[in-house]
Amino acid sequence: MSRYLPHIAATLSLGLPLIGSHLARMAIGVGDTVMVGWYGVEALAGLVIATSFFHILFFLGMGFGTGVLGLIATAIARGDETEVRRETRMALWLSSGFGLAVMPLMWFSEPILSALGQSPVVAAYAQEYLRIAGWGLAVVLCQLTLNSYLAAMERTQVVMWVTLAGLPVNVALNWVLIFGNLGAPELGVAGAAIASLTVQCLQLVLLVTYAAWLPMARKYNLFQRLWRPDWSALRRVASIGLPIGLTMVAEGGLFVGSNIMMGWIGTQQLAAHGIALQITSIAFMAHLGLSNAATIRVGQAKGRNDPAFMRDAAMTVTWMSLAFACLTIVLFLTAAVPLVRLYLDPADPQAEAIIRIGAGLLFFAALFQLADALQVLALGFLRGVHDTRVPMMIAGFSYWVVGMPVAWGLAFPLGFGPAGLWLGLCAGLTLAAALLLARFWQGHARGVWTRPATAV
Repeated sequence: MSRYLPHIAATLSLGLPLIGSHLARMAIGVGDTVMVGWYGVEALAGLVIATSFFHILFFLGMGFGTGVLGLIATAIARGDETEVRRETRMALWLSSGFGLAVMPLMWFSEPILSALGQSPVVAAYAQEYLRIAGWGLAVVLCQLTLNSYLAAMERTQVVMWVTLAGLPVNVALNWVLIFGNLGAPELGVAGAAIASLTVQCLQLVLLVTYAAWLPMARKYNLFQRLWRPDWSALRRVASIGLPIGLTMVAEGGLFVGSNIMMGWIGTQQLAAHGIALQITSIAFMAHLGLSNAATIRVGQAKGRNDPAFMRDAAMTVTWMSLAFACLTIVLFLTAAVPLVRLYLDPADPQAEAIIRIGAGLLFFAALFQLADALQVLALGFLRGVHDTRVPMMIAGFSYWVVGMPVAWGLAFPLGFGPAGLWLGLCAGLTLAAALLLARFWQGHARGVWTRPATAV
């Protein structure tokens, strides 16, 4: 046990601020959902679909900022200042370029969502939101890259404080712009979009300022001649990041697909589904923060060629994540109704029906907490050793060959409805967790695979 104590301390030092930053970022989305939910059920359903659409593109683009975390951690452990600069710069290039390239999809999202079976009202609300919030995609992706850059230098607390600073600003702007307070126009979902975009831009400015000022980072000269291309580094970051993005799309697409299918069932069911998913996502942020910490710790072990350190670090974070998952299960099973009730105006005539549906869905959310925790941890381990291509294929198989067909089959042909969709989510996540953990522990942790990471 004593050999794990240093790993526990180091993981908490890295992980707690990362968890805090993820929760703060999530809280901004929660604020949008809660306050738009108070505005109206149809507007809430439109926001659920809009944020799902936004996040599927975010997942595809986030691989560059996420993948560079392991590369930077390994380069720092080797003392390679040039690689830190080159890879971070090109991750910023790829992140911003991707965000701008997909903006037309959000600008013309209404016909896409209508073709996917959403009602005209919901699709119109969603496009209204995305035409504003979509400009924030490039901003958020660049934030993610800078988060990885600072986290690899173990400056995770700054990332947390910058993210937290945006939360009260977002809530205040929502209150003014959604409802038309203080003499402002009543903008509804468009007001929520303006609030989110404003906060995202302010946060990026703070991160850029801090990254340029940080004394220990000045040797990397990150922003010097930022406009100059570095094609070999760009290809390296893309080869690591694109599979991560596709992996995230495979997982996120499972949830987005469930949103779309829930929209086929009904507006109340979709609103309840969106609330339940957001509650589970809040809990997931703890596992995501620990997964990011695991990527850094495993990447450091790779840079020092220390397999024993890698195994002990991975085992430590696994037990920490499982302990938190057990607490979450208890919460979902004992406090589902009050959790869902927070999102709705009690005076809304549809509120009680939505609360009943959402509380039932949280029972199924409790079922997949352990699997969800383990699959994101396994992905963190594998990104630390720069293994991204095979995990991409595992995720695609687990979520789309198994998870999505099971969800559709249970929900519609077999008639289980919303419960069937969530059982399909459980099936996909459980299979992914098993296969990804086996790849790390039976391969990398034992030193079986020693080929260059980008060829794995």
